[in-house]
Amino acid sequence: MHAVRLHAFGPPENLRYESAADLEPGPGQVRIAVAAAGVHLIDTVLRAGLSGGGPMPLPELPTVPGREAAGTVDALGPGTDPSWLGRRVVAHLGMVPGGYAELAVAAAERLHALPDGLGFPAAVAMIGTGRTTMGILRLSGLRPDDSAVVLAAAGGIGTLLVQHGTALGATVVGAAGGRDKAARVAALGAALAVDYTRPGWTEEVNGFLGADRRATVVFDSVGGDLGRAAVGLLGRGGRHLVYGWSSGGPVLFAEGELAERGITSQTVVGPALQKLTGTPEGLRALESEALAAAASGQLLPAVQTFPLSDAAGAHAALEARATMGKVVLVP
Repeated sequence: MHAVRLHAFGPPENLRYESAADLEPGPGQVRIAVAAAGVHLIDTVLRAGLSGGGPMPLPELPTVPGREAAGTVDALGPGTDPSWLGRRVVAHLGMVPGGYAELAVAAAERLHALPDGLGFPAAVAMIGTGRTTMGILRLSGLRPDDSAVVLAAAGGIGTLLVQHGTALGATVVGAAGGRDKAARVAALGAALAVDYTRPGWTEEVNGFLGADRRATVVFDSVGGDLGRAAVGLLGRGGRHLVYGWSSGGPVLFAEGELAERGITSQTVVGPALQKLTGTPEGLRALESEALAAAASGQLLPAVQTFPLSDAAGAHAALEARATMGKVVLVP
């Protein structure tokens, strides 16, 4: 098989597309002939060696990155239910990497069987990005009367939040970096799509909402100065949902700053998502919910694919914020 290996922490070019020995599944495991593998922003952080005690520890090297894989089960380990053989599946591999390859091994209990109408790239998008979206929505308590601002609205999670909020009847403002991304957000149905790289974007949002109306929810995966500007759009009693900080760090608030405005700020990443669901099994429920939403057409994940052999290019594009939707590698 071929796999993408990381032998030394550093830039995207350190990801090497190489020949490797075929994997064999162990007891209770299956082998997946991978048709799509998910790329996550945390993958770029780990590749660079910058985890710094974050939600995932740095892997031992060499490693094959990636924790989201979809494909067809082509081999079973001892004691594995034989009905899995030949089935189309998707799995979040958890803390065990190995997705960036033509073959991946997964525990059978992590598998989700795919309905015929759901493609492999979409399934990969929903198994990780989708489950996080479902957790964010549970915690946000989004309602039809909300005015929601979604940062990075052209990203994997952002596009799903825009779709859900619009279908719910909420007023959704999608903010994205660049004219093309803002156009994509407008096509998703956002009531207003703005380019947050342009000066005055917050004034544009306030002007759209009107003098007597403020944002009630901010979905923030950017943090930093952009995240702070978005929080400034919130009225009294607003909610700030954090699920990442692609700018390099979350918004930092002075003591009592949010309390004075009655704003709540909650983080939904890593362990916080698991805490929200109560148990590790709860994460599986979010995965099932996300996959069902995609299979029914309720949510359509935006996907940008790269060849598996160009994993380095995928990482570089993701870090440069030059991607739209979920980044997926295709062997």
